Amino acid sequence: MSALDEPLKKILGGTTAKVMAEQLGLNTVGDLLHHYPRRYAERGELTRLSDLPLDEHVTVVARVADARVLKFNNGRGQRLEVTLTDGSGRLQLVFFGKGIHKPHKELLPGRRAMFAGKVSVFNRKLQLAHPEYALLDGEDGEEAVDAFAGRLMPIYPACQQMASWKIAKAVDAVLPSAREALDPLPEALRAGRALLPLPEALEKVHRPRTKADIEDARSRLKWDEAFVLQVALARRRMAETQLPATPRPLTPGGLLDAFDAKLPFTLTEGQQKVSREIFDDLATDHPMHRLLQGEVGSGKTMVALRAMLAVVDTGGQAAMLAPTEVLAQQHHRSITEMMGELAEGGMLGGAEQGTKVVLLTGSMGAAARRQALLDLVTGEAGIVIGTHALIEDKVQFHDLGLVVVDEQHRFGVEQRDALRGKGKQPPHLLVMTATPIPRTVAMTVFGDLETSVLDQLPAGRSPIASHVVPAKDKPHFLARAWERVREEVEAGHQAYVVCPRIGDEEDAPKGKDAKKKSAEEAAAGEDKRPPLAVLEVADQLAKGPLAGLRVEVLHGRMHPDDKDAVMRRFAAGEVDALVATTVIEVGVNVPNATAMVIMDADRFGVSQLHQLRGRVGRGSAPGLCLLVSEMPEASPARARLAAVAGTLDGFELSRIDLEQRREGDVLGQAQSGARTSLRMLAVIEDEQVIEAAREEATTVVTTDPELTGYPELRTALQALLDAEREQYLDKG
Repeated sequence: MSALDEPLKKILGGTTAKVMAEQLGLNTVGDLLHHYPRRYAERGELTRLSDLPLDEHVTVVARVADARVLKFNNGRGQRLEVTLTDGSGRLQLVFFGKGIHKPHKELLPGRRAMFAGKVSVFNRKLQLAHPEYALLDGEDGEEAVDAFAGRLMPIYPACQQMASWKIAKAVDAVLPSAREALDPLPEALRAGRALLPLPEALEKVHRPRTKADIEDARSRLKWDEAFVLQVALARRRMAETQLPATPRPLTPGGLLDAFDAKLPFTLTEGQQKVSREIFDDLATDHPMHRLLQGEVGSGKTMVALRAMLAVVDTGGQAAMLAPTEVLAQQHHRSITEMMGELAEGGMLGGAEQGTKVVLLTGSMGAAARRQALLDLVTGEAGIVIGTHALIEDKVQFHDLGLVVVDEQHRFGVEQRDALRGKGKQPPHLLVMTATPIPRTVAMTVFGDLETSVLDQLPAGRSPIASHVVPAKDKPHFLARAWERVREEVEAGHQAYVVCPRIGDEEDAPKGKDAKKKSAEEAAAGEDKRPPLAVLEVADQLAKGPLAGLRVEVLHGRMHPDDKDAVMRRFAAGEVDALVATTVIEVGVNVPNATAMVIMDADRFGVSQLHQLRGRVGRGSAPGLCLLVSEMPEASPARARLAAVAGTLDGFELSRIDLEQRREGDVLGQAQSGARTSLRMLAVIEDEQVIEAAREEATTVVTTDPELTGYPELRTALQALLDAEREQYLDKG
């Protein structure tokens, strides 16, 4: 067993190892060596007292300005208050009860120490309650000062039970093992790019002597992550090109030509270009793997439908996989409408070269389901649209030629594979997403797919005006928002009102959780109200600002038939305002809906707001999107909303979104498992590393697909893929 696989409890003892495993997910020596410092503090620099972030664990170095014991509860209780200063600001520490004796003796005015704890607010002042501390002067502090002076101190991602300096101590204990780290980078690549050997990089990232050490270590460790990941993706791409597929060349005079002939508009240049790329891929004898990114409303469904028709023309079948039932039904409805009589193959009144388009979802009745399964296995149905139900074992196809996956980030690689296993030969694959993905993220997350981008809106689409409505600062703005909704309805249009939660008791935290929550909120002095709920808001609107209008609700916990009935009524114009959760986020298409009011908009992510907004302005009348928030003007949440209101460019927004959140979230949404194991690589900033790593990885895999000449790289790859599989099983 290599030294890096040693369990931590052998080296650090049971208690420490247990906290590391449970709180930080670190189990082996290797895990701890790859738990990199978040930043480095120079002596006395740390977090300045003037820059303390609320609710975060911080480490500060400061001097004690004064200390006093105060009595409360008629003298029965006592607390120690210590004021710290570091020249930039002041900070209060408090200790209660028996916990005051030791700090009272040690934290005397003038002493310097390191303090770690969670920043909270009490009486409008920042404070740390019961912080951990280590003295930096006095008799026993000399060595600490020396060890600390002029050194770059690593500050580790820490948790309440394990402060940064305790992690640093643990790293000291395992650092000698770094010498045995296996280097996954091929020697030629490492030398050619002047990168440090891995043991040296680990040594320098944890115990740098200079800032240059940190830079060198980081650029080496970024390469590890980027390269191993790109090799995994390159091998996947290579394996795909080795697979056989049935070529599906364009067949003149078939279903596709008949469909194109009856289109009432011309396709945009973008749609034509992407369609050509897809048709070229479909005609080859290995499976297409293409990611189609397009803004909300750029006409992706049209491109996908034409690809499906081209496959049906060759005698094959096409399956479209949607993440929710609402969306599957919506796609089924819009595709059958677009195709008209061409979707009624084999039926009376159907076109001669038509085909059957069937829907398959989990909640269908037994008879309808049996019929759909039969149509698939006989080949009667050329196109099937469905949810995860399509992946089940019972579903069999006559000849599956193309799989279209909508909103890829909802499906892992394994689900794609399961559906692909249903073809006699691997089917072609088209993956669509309306969440714009910056190029580097696409290379990191969907590196096994070729990418096409649709970036122009079809003619007849109207611009959407977006505004932030500060409900707390300016309540009259909110009143005006409801007037605007009434005006839209009077003009013959419809509106959506979106809320973050449903609002029946199932939402409320139960039992212990509820108590814990309220105790936490009370302790933090918060009176945060729960997010607004569909059922309450709908009720208030129907009785208040939207009285007299036809207001209905839609949310995920309704019975599928009821959901579908509401959507049909809304689409038919029988509902004026639809109060809904984010079930409407993806793919709902009602051209007559022109206004959207998003309540508590600060509780949604940037890309989610962008998706939601794409539901209006789908017809010829201009769209209006109002982002209602009670957050104060200077808050980061309001800055996010202003960014969304300020641009309709999804790629720009996805960049803002990524800069504000950590990549982990984005990658985590996008893929199962180890893709989120990027600890050092920042997907947006490290574009060049990712591109270069992709080229190097492709070269290595092309010359040595089995990596026979690279045993260390093989080991690193197995570790990455194991973690990915393991995570996938956890998720399943």
